[in-house]
Amino acid sequence: MTTIPSRLARATRASVDFADARRRAVQLYRDWYRSAPEIVELYALNVSPAVIRHSIRERFEINRHVTDARAIDVLLLKGRQEYQETMNCWKQTDHVMGVLLQPQTRPQKTFLQRFYEGRDEQAVLPAASGIV
Repeated sequence: MTTIPSRLARATRASVDFADARRRAVQLYRDWYRSAPEIVELYALNVSPAVIRHSIRERFEINRHVTDARAIDVLLLKGRQEYQETMNCWKQTDHVMGVLLQPQTRPQKTFLQRFYEGRDEQAVLPAASGIV
């Protein structure tokens, strides 16, 4: 398939209300879900489309609790951008395998690990704070 950048392009817009944001999120989910066989074929992955669909479902479930329309708009923008880049073959196979299929959870630290680091709380410092 040839790369046509405008094939999947959509204008960025803000959601009117929560229902509109939800409708757009469901549409993005359907686009990802329906393209799973094509992703497997484009990138010659050694996994079935069902594995891709399960991974996509997990990604959407992570952000299910978000209720702020502006935050949902940002997530939709990023999701649409990832979708366009993936479907236009602007990624390498390693990107798809690493970003799409690897779990995004951090391993839980024990109390002693946090204590040795000087942190007893569960809070995470922002990356830009400069504190290691």
